[in-house]
Amino acid sequence: MSPVSRAADALIRQYQQRLSPRKGWSCAHRVAHGGPSCSTAVRDIVRRRGVLRGARPTVLRFVACYQAASLLMASDVRGVCCCGPIPIPFKF
Repeated sequence: MSPVSRAADALIRQYQQRLSPRKGWSCAHRVAHGGPSCSTAVRDIVRRRGVLRGARPTVLRFVACYQAASLLMASDVRGVCCCGPIPIPFKF
């Protein structure tokens, strides 16, 4: 990895360790579709492709997360119970 990619990887790791646990919720893409969170997916992209070559897939992931958030807002989902890799939305 290049120095820039290593720096981006370190910043994402710090976000995952320090900020993400405090916010109390997961990204919409993970809730709606299962799989890795956006920070994990972007960290993997940066590791595999680097910062510049990974810019487009990163933007596409964030757009997909925005779309998932819109989908969840429209469905009035209050929470998600994960049964293995399958997220099951529920309402109260």
